[in-house]
Amino acid sequence: MHDDRTLVEARLRRVLDERIRPAVYPESVPLDVAVWHAPGEPVPVAEGLAADVEPVTVGSRWGAPWGTSWFRVTGTVPEAWAGRTVEAVLDLGFDENMPGFQCEGLVYRPDGTPVKGLNPRNQWVRIGAPVQGGEEVRLHVEAASNPVVMDYRPFTPTPLGDLETAGSDPQYTLTRMDLAVLDETVWHLVTDLEVLGELMAELPVDSPRRWEILRAVERALDAVDLQDVGGTAERARSRLTDVLAAPAVPSAHRISAVGHAHIDSAWLWPLRETVRKVARTAANMTALLDDEPDFVFAMSQAQQWAWVKEHRPEVWARVKKAVAEGRFVPAGGMWVESDTNMPGSEAMARQFVHGKRFFLDEFGVENDEAWLPDTFGFAAGLPQIIKAAGSRYLLTQKISWSRTNRFPHHTFRWEGIDGTRIFTHFPPVDTYNCSMRGAEIAHAVRNFKDKGAARHSLAPTGWGDGGGGTTREMVAKAARLRDLEGSATVTWETPSAFFAKAEAENPEPPVWVGELYLELHRATLTSQAGTKQGNRRSEHLLREAELWAATAAVRTGFPYPYADLDRIWKTVLLHQFHDILPGSSIAWVHREARATYARVADELGGIIDAAQRALAGEGSVPLLFNAAPHTRSGVPAGGARPAEVSGRTTRTERPDGGHVLDNGLLRVGVDARGLVDSALDLAAGRETIAPGRTGNLLQLHQDLPNMWDAWDVDEFYRNTVTDLTDADEVTPGDDGVTVRIVRTFGASRVTQVLSLPPGEKRLVVDTEVDWHETEKFLKLAFPLDLHTDRYASETQFGHFFRPTHTNTSWEAAKFEACNHRFVHLQEPDWGVAVVNDGTYGHDVTRAVRGDGGTTTTVRVSLLRAPRFPDPETDQGVHRFRHALVPGASIGDAVREGWRVNLPERRLHGAGEVAPLVTVDRDSVVVTAVKLADDGSGDVVVRFHEAHGARARATLTAGFPVAGVEVTDLLERPLADTAPPAVDDGRITVRLRPFELTTLRLKRA
Repeated sequence: MHDDRTLVEARLRRVLDERIRPAVYPESVPLDVAVWHAPGEPVPVAEGLAADVEPVTVGSRWGAPWGTSWFRVTGTVPEAWAGRTVEAVLDLGFDENMPGFQCEGLVYRPDGTPVKGLNPRNQWVRIGAPVQGGEEVRLHVEAASNPVVMDYRPFTPTPLGDLETAGSDPQYTLTRMDLAVLDETVWHLVTDLEVLGELMAELPVDSPRRWEILRAVERALDAVDLQDVGGTAERARSRLTDVLAAPAVPSAHRISAVGHAHIDSAWLWPLRETVRKVARTAANMTALLDDEPDFVFAMSQAQQWAWVKEHRPEVWARVKKAVAEGRFVPAGGMWVESDTNMPGSEAMARQFVHGKRFFLDEFGVENDEAWLPDTFGFAAGLPQIIKAAGSRYLLTQKISWSRTNRFPHHTFRWEGIDGTRIFTHFPPVDTYNCSMRGAEIAHAVRNFKDKGAARHSLAPTGWGDGGGGTTREMVAKAARLRDLEGSATVTWETPSAFFAKAEAENPEPPVWVGELYLELHRATLTSQAGTKQGNRRSEHLLREAELWAATAAVRTGFPYPYADLDRIWKTVLLHQFHDILPGSSIAWVHREARATYARVADELGGIIDAAQRALAGEGSVPLLFNAAPHTRSGVPAGGARPAEVSGRTTRTERPDGGHVLDNGLLRVGVDARGLVDSALDLAAGRETIAPGRTGNLLQLHQDLPNMWDAWDVDEFYRNTVTDLTDADEVTPGDDGVTVRIVRTFGASRVTQVLSLPPGEKRLVVDTEVDWHETEKFLKLAFPLDLHTDRYASETQFGHFFRPTHTNTSWEAAKFEACNHRFVHLQEPDWGVAVVNDGTYGHDVTRAVRGDGGTTTTVRVSLLRAPRFPDPETDQGVHRFRHALVPGASIGDAVREGWRVNLPERRLHGAGEVAPLVTVDRDSVVVTAVKLADDGSGDVVVRFHEAHGARARATLTAGFPVAGVEVTDLLERPLADTAPPAVDDGRITVRLRPFELTTLRLKRA
């Protein structure tokens, strides 16, 4: 037989595009259209429906950036259409290639009932099936003219990312507003041919199945009268019956399709627009559930559910009904799909507390899975947090974006720093926007790395990022792929059903230990410094507010601010979303975030001050309140008393124009350029700075990644570097015992103050940068005279180690990494910590000493200046605090990290305030002291082992205790864990390395 394969395939493409798809709507009549453009921010539905409208025609331009237009469409169904299926086709000016990234609409009936959403891949509204002739049609569309921030030339700087700079030019052209007859037979023929054509293209050319499909498609095309597609569509479909009925082979891969719309809580749109995106998507999905009995839809992010409840009660009613039926599924159990690298220990825990509690309170649903398809890597402390929240599974696909190494598993157990293992799945379809195309399904089969041990994978199916969800076309394709020869089988299932099957068939999968590092998007650890500092400061203020309010409530009857703390926590958790905290959103988002963090700080400051004043009472005794988990200046953790001051610091001038700072523990040399050329640990006799090198060195790099400007830093940035060694001023500070340095470079200015606190072995570096650079990367370097092949980075509830060498491609790929409050480097008998109050990105490299051996350089990442999606990223003034801690053990690093993030608070009062709880071992760190969320008055204490060793400690309550329970993060008793004994308020606990424990203390 002659090979005519390409001829038939080309024929299929053309006939589908030019004849069959256009015949889906064979008849149409125009609707009458009128519009009202809301003058400012979105208005309530009732106001939009009642507004005075003006006529407008197809072809008109509409929609200023970020505006809202209310379209009213009216018409009459022709009498000749009686008994047929009729839809309104409403094209606001869509580009079908940009679902979620363009204008969108929510359709309402005149009484305000939401019907469904409109987006580039979902432009229809069902009028009737069958319809009555002469029926009057009246619909309202709340249309959002969201501008296209990332166009076909992505990463191009644009002013469209902020309402303040976007201008007022109309963004869209009204393209089609029609009533149309839907020919359902032709619509099904389109789906038949698409499924078979896409499957055929994925099969081997020498496969008999491919040729069977080719011949059936050819017969179907022969059966189509190109001048009467509708009249011959059924005949054409009959030619495909046999090939569509052929069942899949018994060994076929099995795909659990989960309806999905990964909606970024903010990204290329502001938070307020996400509120509407979620409502549009939820309306779409509940409508689709009504039409498709097999379909299942899962939505994560409790915050987004809460938005629907608050802002769209009519949609919420439909959602609640679908949840009760088990088909609209709360997923993930987190407040948002947060970043997991940067959130602190308590914040990461509270993501699950608030997320899971919302789903439990609203629906009685307990989530077993963490659902994070798009998060930019996963910290090594996360597995035990997932388990402590009562969950068992993790889903993500983002690691498939790694550029250097291919992850070796799709289903595995992920082991965290304390040894906890979580059953984890990476969908091999390699997208969270699966549309059921044949290429996607075939890729999942070929790509699946666990063949032989397992045969199940999951496919999140639906348009996401900007929302939209699953379409009826995707559902129709899935129906044909349920049991089709040559394809994986596809079944709609809930996430929990998938995980149960996957774990049952593969109960002992491979184990991956340590962080799940994404070899991409490394610059998200640095971009938008103001957002990151706001997050860090908010986390620590929340710790203080809970600690002092709980202490004051128990001791003085102070009214514990349950509702305020709940609300503020949710605000902070929202801003940990994986495009807000990482700095990859538009300018509008980060402008609002900075303002929000300022309000949070003011409100939490008020709570802290009120609680401390209640505790201090009236008096003149100078009190230092210590919110850190370790004693400071003689003040116990969680208590207040007069500070103990020991030692003094001196500053002397050197002949070379430099300075020497000395406090009896540490002697620091600062040269005439303001660089640290010596940091001598006097007790150990050890020099900290590498020979011939200088610390406190600011380094500036060119920084234009190949793509993903705010997200990425590419390794070639290291090829060019400017050491900022020229100083405008190196002078004594105002107090006489510090050194002040001023540098200018480009259009920017840096002012630093170096200080040695009396009685403390740390060099504090306060840096103020007035930053006005473009596409530059600023680092602060400390070359250390240490030989080590690994270093520790703090993460949630502990720390973990990364290599300092690059023996393998896996190690080389980690050229920019995340830490929380410290990094720590150590030889067996001596170490150094570098601590910070609000930076996360860093790198660690090795160099060779002139006399042999190696040194190690730590560089903290301060600022970047990408131009997309925010052209003015980080322009302006920033303040950072870092400290170099010579001679530090890992315990010192933990302590100093807390100290630099929790500044002293001083107040005059009547006398000492005893801690509410104390722990007798420094390695056991208390991360939260609070009252139980249920309002019972019980005291909740959360702590972990922080040094990486086993620990036995005694926790002592400073109040009468009637009983104690070991609980999960949601403060529910753990049924399989016996409560520890209480002896006169003393509780003995035993912890394995990095173990996290939550105790609930019942007050007598």
